[in-house]
Formats: sequence, structure tokens, C-alpha cells
Amino acid sequence: MKPIETTPEAKDRVIQPQYVYPFILVTSLFALWGFANDITNPLVRAFKEIFLISNAQSSLVQWAFYGGYATMAIPAALVIRKLSFKSGIVIGLALYATGALLTIPAAAMVDFNVFLIGFYVLTFGLAFLETSANPYILSMGSPETATRRLNLAQAFNPIGSLSGMLVASMFILPSLQVGEFREAEKAQHPEYATMLPSEVDGLVTNALETFAKTNVAEHQAMVVHDLGVVKFPYVVIALIVLAVLAVFIFSKMPDTGHEEEKIELSSLVMRLCNFHYLGGVVAQAFYVGAQIMCWTFIIHYGMTLIGLTAAQAQNYNILAMGIFLTSRFICTFILKYLNPGLLLGILAIGGMALTLGAIFIQGMLGLYCLVGVSACMSLMFPTIYGIALDGLSANDAKLGSAGLIFAIVGGAFMPRWQGSLIDGSGLELGSITLEPIRVSFILPVLCFIVVALYGFLSNRIIRKCYSA
Repeated sequence: MKPIETTPEAKDRVIQPQYVYPFILVTSLFALWGFANDITNPLVRAFKEIFLISNAQSSLVQWAFYGGYATMAIPAALVIRKLSFKSGIVIGLALYATGALLTIPAAAMVDFNVFLIGFYVLTFGLAFLETSANPYILSMGSPETATRRLNLAQAFNPIGSLSGMLVASMFILPSLQVGEFREAEKAQHPEYATMLPSEVDGLVTNALETFAKTNVAEHQAMVVHDLGVVKFPYVVIALIVLAVLAVFIFSKMPDTGHEEEKIELSSLVMRLCNFHYLGGVVAQAFYVGAQIMCWTFIIHYGMTLIGLTAAQAQNYNILAMGIFLTSRFICTFILKYLNPGLLLGILAIGGMALTLGAIFIQGMLGLYCLVGVSACMSLMFPTIYGIALDGLSANDAKLGSAGLIFAIVGGAFMPRWQGSLIDGSGLELGSITLEPIRVSFILPVLCFIVVALYGFLSNRIIRKCYSA
């Protein structure tokens, strides 16, 4: 491998020539885990109706999915530090495929818990991939361009996310017989047209529960059919992941951080005990929680408050992801002119304002506010990541990365809490009545406050350091 160029021109390059192929190959992983994240989000609502469980119970999908990150992040970092970034990627891809293939026995057994196990194992793989790929990208070139390089790679994550959303919108949700039942039930009751969407949603759910009790065999056939629809894209993505795994095995990748020395835990902890890193871990947990809540429950918002079908509501999720993708590229360009912490704080304030709009504004405008939050979230994950790991060596970044991937556990806890709020009662604020789904979005507002504080404080600390 060619040595890293040290000329001023080379330092300004986001990707140096010797890293173009490995950069492209590793960047493809960002799309793969984006696909897994966003094909899974709509299943929270789908499983609620297929298995006739509560919102809190169906949000266990996110508990298992993002809990896998928390379980495996630190072990993955230790393995990667001892071996290499490439080894971590190979292990991650193998676990990804294994978890996806577990949907086959889950569907055959008609068992929600086996689906949860599959998602849990799948995200063991994603923990390896993210713990490897993020610091690997940071290490592929000059430290001066590391944050821009990671933002560029992360810009391809929404492409995978958008693909997952499209598959859910076009192939999964419209093919579910439980959705057909809901629409048939509405057609049989024209009086529903004069009622609030939230009232209609509750009545249709009651009708579905009655159908399951009085027509057991027909309902069971419906469930078997719908779970077959759910498993199919996971089987397909497992085959694609296995193909990518083969490419990595036979590709020569640069070793930018392999080390045989034992970990000096005390000295590493000292290097990580600073505001940028510890604050970054906290901010990342709250950001991921906000992101998963806004994207998971946009379907509930559209169905309950607007009266959309699941597939129609998912289309607004796709619109949100399109905005997220566009904003990612725009904000990556803006980073040339604004400090990352300052931009992060501004975006978090915007996300908070739009989420409040989704809470208090009625009708489609409230839904558009929720969609617009994605523009503000677009740069948060990689920017927090870059700020937190700034100044660490490639080897320290491997373990430092584990804390930031562990922080994805925010996506496990917070949707669970939001689901419980949705199952609860609404809120009366003077003459304003807020349905439970609206009340639940106060959680993302609180998350954005934490992210804004981290952004502005990290910007202030960096500026003090520069002026010293």
C-alpha cells in the first residue's frame, strides 16, 4: 500500500487515491445496514396487527433490534482491535446474514419471539459492521478531512434506508391481508367517514380482534400469509449480504490500525474521559432514540391522526428519507464553512421546533412537520461521531467507536417508552386536546434538546482551544 501523502494538497483531499477502492467497498456497508434499519421500522405497526399485541409489545422489535447493538458493540471493538477492521467486517456480514435467515423458522413457527431473536442476532452483525466501518473510514486519509470523509460515506446510508422503505411500502405493507381486512371493514361502515381517524382506528382494531376470536382458522391463515410476506425480503437481503461477504474475503484491504500490544485500559480511559467523547456518547444515544421514534411512529401518526393506510403512511416515511438523503449531501457541503458542533446545534434546534409542530398542529401540516424533522437529523449521527473521536489514534478509535455504537441502545429504550405513551391516554391543555400519539412525540423533543446542548458546548470548547 502506498504511504499516506503529507503534502498540503493531499491533506485537503477527502479520499486519497490509494484508498478509493477500499473506501467504495466499505461505504457499501453503510447502505446495507441502512436497509436493515428501515425495512424493520414499519414492522412495529405490522406486527401489532398481525399478532394483535399492544404498541408497547410491538415496539419490542426495536428493543431487540437496537439492543443487539448494545450487547455486541464492546465485544466487537475488542475483536476488531485484536484482529483488523476487515476481520470485523467479515464477522459482521456473517452474523447479519444469519439473523436475516432466522426469519424463515420464525415465520414457519408463527412465533413473534423467534422474529425478535433473529433481529437481535442480525444486529450483532450490524454492531460489528458499524464499529468497524466508521473508524475505518476515518482512518483512510488525512485527519484534517476525517469528519468530511465520514459524512460522505454516511451519505450513502440513507440510500440503503430508502431502499428498505420502498420494499416495505411497495411489497410488504400492501401485501398484508390484515391491511386488506382493515380497508374492507372501513368500506362496510360509511359512518366512519364522519368520525375522527383516531376513533376509526380503534374501532377497526376491535373488529380485527373479534374476527380473530370468532374465525380462528381464517385468522390463522391470514397470519401465516402475512408472516410469509414479511420474511421474503430478509431472505433476499441475506443472499446479497453473503455475496458482499465473499467480495470482502477475496479483496485486499489496507490495514490502518492493526496492533498486537495489550490494551492499557487505564490510559485509554484517561484519553476518553473528556467532554467531546463522553458527551458524544450521551448525545448519540438521545439522537438515535429521536431518529428511531420519528421514523417508527410516523406510520402510527398517519394512520391514527390522518386516516391513512399503512402503505400510504409509509410513503411519507419514504418522503422523509428522501429529504434526509438530500439534506445529508447539502449539510456535508456546509461543513466546509461551519464548525461541526455549531451546525449540529442549529440542526437540533430545527428538529425540536418541527417536532413541536407535529405535536400541536392538526391535519396534514402536522404530518409534514414530522416529515421535515428528517432534514434536521440528516447530519447528526456522523457529526457526533466525528466530534467524539476527534484526535484519537486509529487503535483508540476502535474502542472509542464501541461506546458510540453502544449508544445506539437509545433506539431500543425510547421507542418502547413512546409505545407505552401511545397506549395511554391523551392530554388536555386548556382548549387543546392532544391524542396519545401526539403526546408521545414529546420524547423526541427532549432528545433534540440534549443534542443541541452537546453541539453548542462542543463548538464553544473547540473555539476556546483554538484561541488558546
